[in-house]
Amino acid sequence: MSIYLNKDSKIIVQGITGGMGAKHTALMVDSGAQIVGGVNARKAGTTVTHKDHDGNDVELPVFATVAEAMAATGANVSVAFVPPAFTKDACIEAVDAEIRLLVVITEGVPVQDTAEVWSYLQGKKTRMIGPNCPGIITPGESLAGITPHTITGKGPVGLVSKSGTLTYQMMYELKDFGFSTAIGIGGDPIVGTTHIDALQAFQDDPDTEIIVMIGEIGGDAEERAAAYIKDNITKPVVGYVAGFTAPEGKTMGHAGAIVSGSAGTAAAKKEALEAVGVKVGKTPSETAALAREILNAR
Repeated sequence: MSIYLNKDSKIIVQGITGGMGAKHTALMVDSGAQIVGGVNARKAGTTVTHKDHDGNDVELPVFATVAEAMAATGANVSVAFVPPAFTKDACIEAVDAEIRLLVVITEGVPVQDTAEVWSYLQGKKTRMIGPNCPGIITPGESLAGITPHTITGKGPVGLVSKSGTLTYQMMYELKDFGFSTAIGIGGDPIVGTTHIDALQAFQDDPDTEIIVMIGEIGGDAEERAAAYIKDNITKPVVGYVAGFTAPEGKTMGHAGAIVSGSAGTAAAKKEALEAVGVKVGKTPSETAALAREILNAR
């Protein structure tokens, strides 16, 4: 089992002919993900070719719209590598086409644009992950995004993270156990899928035995997740909050990581999570060690 993405997922790439789109399409094809085509209105009717893991050519058609791509290929997942200025339109196009899952990798999307997309999503059939995220990987089955697929294999750990690089580190730290799904939700102030969404999905997934949640300073997403865990999550949760050494009043890294007074600090988030039984490490390695203890005691 997995959440949101599995071996049967058929993936298209919005921006498949661009630099980042082409690079990561090649890596997704190599990972074994079922990439079935792409979208670029200016290059509709052409094809792009990448090699699979065995060195065989995989020819992918390019379509004018997401709706055309879905009709021709049966795609149910789109990964968007679209410049920030065009991301809002690309997202709305995918939502209008009723793609089941939209993974927005683009960094630097204006918060106003993301807010408009988020509002547009309400009541629609599409789940959006991102923007400004590494996407989602179900090891051994599928990859929609930029997460290196060689880090780890399948296993009982579910991972949800605001940070891309910390996603990769945690996957490496626990690679001997493996992951059901690892999802990078992005660190912007507004994202399509939250910690809470992923926590509930992992709670409902019978093959996820432990959840690792990585947050960071700024905002109150981790505090809200803590309240949700208290009332809804029965599986063990281990956490890490990036930014324990961050000075107050500074913007750190991700657009969402703004600390104001004691609100949004790593210490405040750690306290909120520990109050509901989440074990929180002060470093990624310490967090992995806490998860390892739980996994070894099964």
